[in-house]
Amino acid sequence: MEKTEPKIIELDKQQLEALLDQIAATMGEETAGPFRLLLGWYVSLLALIGRKNLTLRRLRRLLLGSGSERTRDVLPADDRSDDQQQPSGESAGAGDGSHDVPASRSGGARRPARGHGRTAAEAYTGCEQVVVKHPCFQAGDACPECADGTLYPLSASHVVRLKAQPPVGGSRYELERLRCGLCGNLQKAELPEEAGAQKYDPTVASMIATLRYGQGLPWKRIAQIQQSAGIPLPCSVQWELVRDAAAGGPGTVYRQLHWEAAQGGLVHNDDTSMRVQELTVKIQKGEAIHAHDPQRTGVFTTSILSLAEGRPTIALFFTGPRHSGENLRDLLAKRMADLPPPLQMCDALSRNLPRELETIVANCLCHGRRNFCEVAKAFPAEVRYVLECLKQVYQIDAKAKQDGLSPEERLRLHQQQSGPVMDRFYAWLQQQFNQRKVEPNSSLGQAISYMLKHWEKLTLFLRVAGAPLDNNVAERALKLSIRHRKNSLSYKTMRGAEVGDLYMSLIHTCYFSAVDPFDYLTALQRNAERVSASPADWLPWNYRRQLTGPSTAAA
Repeated sequence: MEKTEPKIIELDKQQLEALLDQIAATMGEETAGPFRLLLGWYVSLLALIGRKNLTLRRLRRLLLGSGSERTRDVLPADDRSDDQQQPSGESAGAGDGSHDVPASRSGGARRPARGHGRTAAEAYTGCEQVVVKHPCFQAGDACPECADGTLYPLSASHVVRLKAQPPVGGSRYELERLRCGLCGNLQKAELPEEAGAQKYDPTVASMIATLRYGQGLPWKRIAQIQQSAGIPLPCSVQWELVRDAAAGGPGTVYRQLHWEAAQGGLVHNDDTSMRVQELTVKIQKGEAIHAHDPQRTGVFTTSILSLAEGRPTIALFFTGPRHSGENLRDLLAKRMADLPPPLQMCDALSRNLPRELETIVANCLCHGRRNFCEVAKAFPAEVRYVLECLKQVYQIDAKAKQDGLSPEERLRLHQQQSGPVMDRFYAWLQQQFNQRKVEPNSSLGQAISYMLKHWEKLTLFLRVAGAPLDNNVAERALKLSIRHRKNSLSYKTMRGAEVGDLYMSLIHTCYFSAVDPFDYLTALQRNAERVSASPADWLPWNYRRQLTGPSTAAA
């Protein structure tokens, strides 16, 4: 067969959008929608391919997600053997550091035996507790077997029985009506008191918000579950319920969390891309979406985590055209003037820094490590040395957490044990360039250059008490918004994004506080007036004290 060349059609993005609009007008938006998403992927892929330093490995990771970056997964077994030589001029003892490895990780202590894998009955704290008394005997009765002994109480035996139910249930009351055949007077049964005055109990909005913004279920999916169970809950009704609930107690606490987070001694921040249909339409029309940067077209969700002594971590989310550093700047503007600058952990992008505000910046060590993981197949010996050095530092940090060391004690431990390891590592990095062992423009050279350029901020944990090693906690928090983006694809309006940020912030802060977000959101709605009067008493880590007080509103 004769080989034919493919026909090339040159169309820009605006022309393709116009064609898709014609398809939508003829066949409906449901048919054109998948092609719009495909066009977006095509444009993004072309932009990625146009990057000068993009490798196939990095492109695969950007499109399909990254795999495990553990040392045993990055390097083949042969490259991780202990008897392998150190790369290019390093002595065998330079990367040793076995004295720094905790016994539980170095193989000195045996791993505890696994359990049976079944969940203990005590873990089912949300189940209704039913006490079953013995039908024939009680404590103090004579033993029916020997007749001489006396029965005494033991700890109860627990048995769990579970049953399924739709996320939102309800009751349908049939009120009997009677009419007089002579005068026509109508008599109707009264609604029971337990039915309440509102069709939708506050628990409905709490459950929907938890499923939608905590677990990433789209409105349509929740509506289908409810419809199948015979309890219809349309998408529009779901949105109205969570929107109206957010204006009460949850909104008051959300604003209080902003102030509390601004006073923290350590903040983590990072962002990820997000889609808001309202902003997308403005971008397509050529309208500005950012007041101070009309050329900006990116939309992001920022996660900011604030840590302080005496309280759990606070998680805040912000969606819109502003960068992570801009959101952090607005948050820290609420910080009390007499407090010192906070520690800030982020990656090395300049957009993560809060301009015009002072912070003590630390950079993420995992980002520097990741650059070496990407070139492990091409430079296995060099990468092995890097990963083993950083592995020792992380093991020392894990030991500090396991022993419950204070920030000052942790700092001294890192200075004593991690300091020598990082000094040897720094000397090795410089040696690669000074002795011309690595080409600076190569992939390995770029990874080394990144570490050397940001060395002071990457090693802040050796000089400042409480400085973390990496920004992983902020990246894990962003999974809530990424899950929402993958399941629901986008927000429709900025108002929807604001409501989503509010609930994600409250729900993720509940996770850090070991609190059930469903119970917490319900409590805020039932006690909205008390929450408005004193929001600081209704934060996720202290609201239970208000529920157990004498003036608690009826639940």
